[in-house]
Amino acid sequence: MSETGKGVNAGKLAINVQKRITRAQEKMMQKLGKADETKDTAFEEGVANFNKQMTEGTKLQKDLRAYLTAVKTMHECSKHLQDCLADMYEPDWFGKEEMDALAEDTDLLWGDFHQKLSESALTSMDTYMAQFPDIKARIAKRDRKLVDFDSARHHFASTQKSKKKDEAKIAKPLALMEKAAPGWAQGIITAHQVAQTNLSRSQAEEELGKAQKVFEEINYELQEELPNLWNSRVGFYVTVFQSVAGLEEKFHREMGKMSQNLFDVMTKLEEQREANEEAANHNATVSESDKTSPETKGPPVPRPPRPSLTIEAKQDIINLFENAVVTETNVTALSQTDIAVSKQPNSATNVTNGSSDAELPPGVIYKVKAMHDYAATDSDELDLKSGDIVLVLPFENPDEQDDGWLLGVKESHWLQNKDLAVKGVFPENFTQKL
Repeated sequence: MSETGKGVNAGKLAINVQKRITRAQEKMMQKLGKADETKDTAFEEGVANFNKQMTEGTKLQKDLRAYLTAVKTMHECSKHLQDCLADMYEPDWFGKEEMDALAEDTDLLWGDFHQKLSESALTSMDTYMAQFPDIKARIAKRDRKLVDFDSARHHFASTQKSKKKDEAKIAKPLALMEKAAPGWAQGIITAHQVAQTNLSRSQAEEELGKAQKVFEEINYELQEELPNLWNSRVGFYVTVFQSVAGLEEKFHREMGKMSQNLFDVMTKLEEQREANEEAANHNATVSESDKTSPETKGPPVPRPPRPSLTIEAKQDIINLFENAVVTETNVTALSQTDIAVSKQPNSATNVTNGSSDAELPPGVIYKVKAMHDYAATDSDELDLKSGDIVLVLPFENPDEQDDGWLLGVKESHWLQNKDLAVKGVFPENFTQKL
């Protein structure tokens, strides 16, 4: 049984070797121009489209795999980042539970995105590309069978040309045959030679028929499949990229919601920190004011906002300004009287300690005393220390005054420079009117 198998394998090997030799000879003859080659322009165009489509598909498959690898890498990096934040997030901070839930949900979203990309886009891509190796092998087989067909066609043509030569040789009886064989045997010899020639022609014709049949069968199948495969690329590309785009849209939409939630938690955490700092500063201010100003009735309230004035507040400012003009007139008259009194002998001096309301510079409405320190936050504000005396001035434009804020000059500056130009605003609730 094994000897039979070896014999069969040896026979097939010999046949295959003979076919390769015959094909090589045929191709050489075709390249040298000594044998014609069967051409099919439409099929060659289909093969060119097939090669282009396979190249594009291979590149798309490679890039899609790289994209999935990048998504997996991003998933891992995102998980590490979220885990790091969750580990650093202290239990007493705002939104600790929300942070833990966000980390878990983000991990699940990335994993779901990667899995669905693999199942839809990459699986479809692999199925699409799986058909190309088989068709490529059949195209190569079709090329081999075409060479076999051309070789059989040329062999049959050569036997046709040699027919007349063989018939001429057969018609000339050989001298030795005529001498050695009797007359009755010469006809048999001639008939045998003719039969051998006809047998060779018949075999060549049979081989041509077989080669033509095998070639036409595989050629017909490919003529049908290649155009259909070429046209299918459009629908496939649409399916793949619609799937990728849809999954990306859903992923980024959900990720956007989680990012917004994370942003909100961070914002509230910052607000919590500011509130804690404000409370700590408030307690420190109260403690300091208790030490330096025991006469204060209570701690200062936080800096008030500076909104636009109401109509009633504007009217009050106007009234104050009008009163200031009257005060200025009175102060001027009083100063003239003081001068006259000071010229009289044995008159008593007018003595001031710098904080009396009797001497208000022109335009000053009244004085206030700072009960708490105030650090200016804008260029148009005054820095105050507890105990500072401030000369309150009216606003040139009442519309510019904010509720809870006054305009003034430090009395120390006025006494030193006699200048009211260096003025600024300050919170009224940090002062007490004298």
